[in-house]
Amino acid sequence: MCPHDPPCPDAEAPDREAARTLACHPEQGWSLLCNGVVLFEDTGELLPSGTVIAPHRPVAGAV
Repeated sequence: MCPHDPPCPDAEAPDREAARTLACHPEQGWSLLCNGVVLFEDTGELLPSGTVIAPHRPVAGAV
């Protein structure tokens, strides 16, 4: 599926956010990655399977 060499991480892989960006819409707050993941600017994600990944930004001052 992925035409890149080396191939981008699969949408189910822990490093899925490392896939290349195919479409970027910063005015709308989202990007489409090569693996089909929609990545939102708040770090939330929508996987091709329909699974929603909650935002996971580091919290300031968290230990």
